[in-house]
Amino acid sequence: MTAAKPTVTGVPGYTERMPCEPESARRARLLVSAALDTWGIGELAEAGTLIVSELVSNAVSHTPCRVVRVVIRRETAEVIRIGVADKCRDTPEPACPEGDSEGGRGLLLVESLSWRWGYDLHRWGKVVWAELRVPTTC
Repeated sequence: MTAAKPTVTGVPGYTERMPCEPESARRARLLVSAALDTWGIGELAEAGTLIVSELVSNAVSHTPCRVVRVVIRRETAEVIRIGVADKCRDTPEPACPEGDSEGGRGLLLVESLSWRWGYDLHRWGKVVWAELRVPTTC
């Protein structure tokens, strides 16, 4: 088992490498929830854990990868980025599921829960990410 490690320099964040299997969604949710609690913004945990579950599930379902890396970073005081990296360069595309279809709604859910989402292609694969806005306090 790999423990989550805070980044040493730059943007505050946490990352964990995990098997590309359905059971890893639970570990990913725990990582996201712990990071958000640590940063004092636990109110984002419901959206954040749903987002990371969907991103991990998409990697499991749509890539041949054996390992994924889950990353949660505090990009700025106002923006949290949750990402899942894999070694597959196939880009994610939101589906248009039929009304009674049981699948195909993951990226639609990510889009509705996040401020914005996208993916970054790299020569080694890609990172699919979603960003949450931190609520302002008066």
